[in-house]
Amino acid sequence: MMKPLAAAILALPLLGACGAPVFRIDAPPAVARGDAARVPVSVGSVEVQDVSLPLYANQEVIYFETPEGALASNDNLLWADDPTRSFTEGLAMTLAQITRARAAAEPWPFYERPDARLDVRFARALAQNDGTFRITGQYFVAATDIDGREAARSFDLSAPYDALTTGSIAAARARVIEALARQIAADGL
Repeated sequence: MMKPLAAAILALPLLGACGAPVFRIDAPPAVARGDAARVPVSVGSVEVQDVSLPLYANQEVIYFETPEGALASNDNLLWADDPTRSFTEGLAMTLAQITRARAAAEPWPFYERPDARLDVRFARALAQNDGTFRITGQYFVAATDIDGREAARSFDLSAPYDALTTGSIAAARARVIEALARQIAADGL
């Protein structure tokens, strides 16, 4: 049996013939939880390079996994922002909120070089048919000077979403980006 979200998303093209509107879904920003949520890091600044996403996750349309394991989308459900930009900016803003480091997406906007550069490569970034938004991949922290700390780590994170709302997928995506930023801050910076 098809899950409610998959059925709803697949049904939207039928409405397209009737002039159904296009919905743009915005991923909410991660919210810092005050100073108690801060993660200590050993760098003063970090540049977040444009993330690398799988082809389906880098599209304007929102992809989801069907019960059969195939990836499906709907031309009437679109991300509100370019996915690469959204993931990259989300990581940079969250790192800036949860650490005391100055964090920004590339290109680096300051005169002095950053202490570290962050390169995140996603292998998976998908609303799965089990009701979770899951991201997997690797991240690399490169020092910009010879004495800096470098790291290469894997990640596998997920957050539940409500199968009846597409906004819930965006909220789950924001939660896993926040979790990834916390993992990077704790283990990589």
